[in-house]
Amino acid sequence: MHFLVFAAASSFVLAAVPLAQAQPAGKVVQVKIGTVSPLSGPSAHAGKDIENGARMAIDDLNAKGIVLGGSKVQWVLQPEDDGADPRTGTTVAQKLVDAKVAAVVGHLNSGTTVPASKIYANAGIPQISPAATTPVYTNQGFKTAFRVVANDNLIGRTLATYTLGTLKAKKIAVIDDRTAFGQGLADEFVKGVKKAGAGTSVVSRQFTSDKATDFSAILTQIRARDPDVIFYGGMDAVAGPMLKQMKALGLRAKLISGDGVCSEKMPLLAGDALVDDKVYCVVAGGVGAAQEAGLNAFTQRYQQRYKLPVQSYAPYAYDGVMVFAKAMQTANSSDPAKFLPALAAVRHEGVTGSIAFDQKGDLRDAAMTIYTFRKGKKVRLAVLH
Repeated sequence: MHFLVFAAASSFVLAAVPLAQAQPAGKVVQVKIGTVSPLSGPSAHAGKDIENGARMAIDDLNAKGIVLGGSKVQWVLQPEDDGADPRTGTTVAQKLVDAKVAAVVGHLNSGTTVPASKIYANAGIPQISPAATTPVYTNQGFKTAFRVVANDNLIGRTLATYTLGTLKAKKIAVIDDRTAFGQGLADEFVKGVKKAGAGTSVVSRQFTSDKATDFSAILTQIRARDPDVIFYGGMDAVAGPMLKQMKALGLRAKLISGDGVCSEKMPLLAGDALVDDKVYCVVAGGVGAAQEAGLNAFTQRYQQRYKLPVQSYAPYAYDGVMVFAKAMQTANSSDPAKFLPALAAVRHEGVTGSIAFDQKGDLRDAAMTIYTFRKGKKVRLAVLH
């Protein structure tokens, strides 16, 4: 998603090599995995989802008694809060580098993921984002940057095709929150509409912020254009109140969005404005029938443990940790310089499906899942590639 991380490298490698290789046989070596996401602020529920998913993976790994370089591994999670703020994101990224983590699962938002990725790259620490979708992230050329979700190019094109082909929209309004995630996704959606949309037009392009609560001015302008669909690039914390104000203004248009709106908290945020088939959203991942049992089992375990529903990102964070562990086992080392080549070539059957990376670090053959909401529940409509 979102969205919507030079000198440290040498010191880290020197410190990390003894961890995996110089311990006497029978000793326990500690391998730290960092996670970063907003654990405070309006997206804290989504950020905590990432931490929770990663923690489940850490516990599962510790239960397996994995050995690296002749030493049994104690896996440790170090979660950090970036508050969905780019400046804070770089601060906690450096904190994880200084803590000599072996790898990082994060960040959630594209606006924090991109600046933080530079810090991880300079330190040689691999990063897997379970949520950030901006193409900028993997277009920087960093060998340490990976993600386990589709990027905005695919998501925007998929949403555009679905909006035109299935929803038969002719007039579309577009709103984004000016974040790297929201604006990037909206731009890709518009490109998709223009490319595939004979007879369809974008009748309004409006902007808000990720902290806005009053949308009356832009929605009044949009209402005058009477669109079939409003596309929103942003998160559920804004989309919920926006839906309430759409209802108050009598806007009949459906709301289309990305994974930031595809959360279990949307019914609470939107209240009675979330009528059946009003909102359509896509999650940048998905499994077919053959893999559905694994994802369902993970979801049940998560709910039993945390007494909460999976919001969106927990299974991707879980798979991110597991992919790191698999690469370390292949290389027989937790030294990033040694397991990074194995990570780039990894093949892993995760709870979110088959994971392999292309040369940029993007997910190969990425799937996307279209959802709507009915009777206050998220309902899967289709898995698309």
